[in-house]
Amino acid sequence: MALDFSGQNLRGRNFKGQNLADANFSYADIRGANFRGANLTGANFSHAKAGLQRRWAIGLVIISFLLSGLSGFFWAINGYFVSQIFSSSSNYYIGGWVALIILITFFFITIRQGIIAGLGAVAFAVAFAVAFVVAFAVAVAGAFAVAVAGAIAGTVAGAIAVAVAGAVAFAFAGAVAFAFAGAFAFAGAVAFAFAGAFAFAGAGILFSIYISWQAMKGDEKYSLIHNIAVAFAAIGGTSFRGADLTGADFTQATLKSTDFRNTILICSRWYQAKMLDRVRPGSTYLQNSQIRQLLITGQGQDKNFYRENLRGINLQSANLADASFIGADLSEANLQDADLSRAKLKQTQLDATDLTGANLTGAYIEDWGITNTTKLHGVRCEYVFMRLPTKEDPDPLRKPDNKQEVFADGDFADFIKPIFDTLDLYHNQGVDPRAIAIAFKNLAENHPEAELEIVAMEKRGDDKILLRAKIAAGSDKSQLSAEYFDDYNQLKALSQSQQLLLVEKDSYISDLKNMITTALGQPKSYTQGNTIMSDISGINIQGSSNVSGIAGNSSVANLGTISGNVSIALTQLPDSPDAEKPGIKELLSQLQDAIIQSTYLPEEEKAEALEQVKTLAEAGKNPQESTKQKTAKTAITMLKGIFTGLPAVASLVEAGNKLLPAIAKLFGLG
Repeated sequence: MALDFSGQNLRGRNFKGQNLADANFSYADIRGANFRGANLTGANFSHAKAGLQRRWAIGLVIISFLLSGLSGFFWAINGYFVSQIFSSSSNYYIGGWVALIILITFFFITIRQGIIAGLGAVAFAVAFAVAFVVAFAVAVAGAFAVAVAGAIAGTVAGAIAVAVAGAVAFAFAGAVAFAFAGAFAFAGAVAFAFAGAFAFAGAGILFSIYISWQAMKGDEKYSLIHNIAVAFAAIGGTSFRGADLTGADFTQATLKSTDFRNTILICSRWYQAKMLDRVRPGSTYLQNSQIRQLLITGQGQDKNFYRENLRGINLQSANLADASFIGADLSEANLQDADLSRAKLKQTQLDATDLTGANLTGAYIEDWGITNTTKLHGVRCEYVFMRLPTKEDPDPLRKPDNKQEVFADGDFADFIKPIFDTLDLYHNQGVDPRAIAIAFKNLAENHPEAELEIVAMEKRGDDKILLRAKIAAGSDKSQLSAEYFDDYNQLKALSQSQQLLLVEKDSYISDLKNMITTALGQPKSYTQGNTIMSDISGINIQGSSNVSGIAGNSSVANLGTISGNVSIALTQLPDSPDAEKPGIKELLSQLQDAIIQSTYLPEEEKAEALEQVKTLAEAGKNPQESTKQKTAKTAITMLKGIFTGLPAVASLVEAGNKLLPAIAKLFGLG
């Protein structure tokens, strides 16, 4: 039974390493609590209050006072050296101007480019000062050294002091820190009897305040100050370091001064969480300010998340319309009921992602990485685009192809979801079809446990091809790929005669080699789900024919003309002697009608399908049995490939499943 700590005072409690799965900490005070290494999967921290206990907060404020005083002291010294521009001594006069120039340069670069760039400029000044020692005078070099040291120490110490006070969130801390710094600066100024020192110290303090303010606002230029301040402020705060917070709920929790380093945050919920920018995130997705804001508000419309690592993020019901996730990793993320309409999902990784109930209407899904563990139940989608839009083509490769049609409820998942994971073998130089066929058969025979089965070929460019094979769950894709290409490269180096000696009369290798050659000769590819199809899918590795698709090419000629040519070829076939038992002529005629009437098949593929029906009709007249069977097998394979990309509910799919086996049987292929 899950433990219930709701509403309790748990300040300073030690839960290190405990199993607290599904525990209820809602509305609890967990300031200073230690959850290191604990199992908190599914735990409820909604409205909980995390952070520092009062004694730790007071200690950190005292530290910020000391840093503020140190900052004021250094700025007073800087002021003193700058005041030497009024000195009667030429050495001190020049030294004063040098110090002033260095400090102004540091101010300017730090404000424009950030604290790191400012420190870089100071480092350059140090090198210049060393050279100046030799060329000019020790006094001037001393001004350099003190200005550099004072600028760094004063700015960083002051900024950290204010930032720490802000991170601790004591309302009065910042003001007291400034006053303390000012007092120190004033004391320094009086000691040196220079009004200019006091003025410059005041300017330095204001500069430190500005930097700390920008750092705590989340300005990336001052992230160094922010990170140091947050790290200080998290000392003694609530710690989840190394804990498992999978599925934990932090809705409206207060999370300042909390340590999330090395924490598992898969599908943790952060909706309306407070002070999430004051946590110590480590390398988790909480380190990104844009992601934090998205998690808190659920509003990501029109935002760009290009190549972001969003693995395991919880964006349930989030507004992500028109957002760009190109190249992003959303694996294991919770996107239930999220609005992803018109979102750019090109090459987005979606392994084990939960898209249940999400809206994908108008999304761009070019090469998106869904797998058999991607949850697509209840996805709402009227249409999608298989490519990113361009000015010339704002609606590229819309599915369904007919712009007057939309997916019915449940159709999209049937249309797009792959049935299995695949091993992708990409060949990009001097493709050798026979070497591919031999290497693949060798790989399948050496690893029967991988259950390798070719499901697709994709032509890319003039002489490049992607071989895609079904693979059993848990197989080591990296090892299989490396073994395949080692074998392929060795085979490729052999002469044609040497390759032939290896295969002799192996029909499987011969068939596969011919299909690869055919694919390379095709000038155009076709789309099947998220796969570009140009050749085959489904050769069973045991050797039995289970080819489920060669999609060849055809120019979009006049369908009426092509259909007429098919009809002419059909008339030359004999009628079936049994009216109740249709023959090749009758079956092909039914298939022709089904292709023409299909609303899902684009005209280009209708033309190709009809050409294959014509090829079958002509094969039916061939007296040579072996040639007839070979021609028929290739045509049936190509028809299956064309039909494979259609939704399961399409009438043409039903017709194909019924007619193609019967046609194959009449050709002696059954």
